[in-house]
Amino acid sequence: MNAKQKFILKIASVLIIVIVGGYYIMKLRSGGKRAVAFVSLQYKWGVGDTLQNSYDSKTGHYQFLDQRDRLIKENFKLRTNNVIYLHSKIDEQDLLNIPDTVANANANLKDPKILRYEFQFVYDDTTRNIIYLTNYDKDPVTGNRAGALQKVVQQIISEAEERFARK
Repeated sequence: MNAKQKFILKIASVLIIVIVGGYYIMKLRSGGKRAVAFVSLQYKWGVGDTLQNSYDSKTGHYQFLDQRDRLIKENFKLRTNNVIYLHSKIDEQDLLNIPDTVANANANLKDPKILRYEFQFVYDDTTRNIIYLTNYDKDPVTGNRAGALQKVVQQIISEAEERFARK
């Protein structure tokens, strides 16, 4: 092999390493989750043992307590564009790169005074469960990501609910 062929081989090797490395970095950053692999989302929130507020994208069942503590029940499903938007925001802000439990050390996960959010993202091959207590103050970056995840999920559900209400 002459010097020119060795040089071309080295350039090709470096290029392959960069492409493969970039692919895996993007895969890790997105948590390996894609909108097309999405099956369903379960989202619950409240205080204490029983989380009466919930949304299940598989069944479309949505229930929440209003200002007068009356349980309101509705049924609507997320559209494909809702799921794509949700995943684009999750990927853009790296929101699934948080621990399964975002709570202070020795925290009571069923404390009747602390607002708790529970998420379950179901994909074709995996399920990701996250519990987030709003009084978390250990790592601000993790707390901000968990809060942002809650806001994005709530925004998607609110938009789908508005669409349902307009029918």
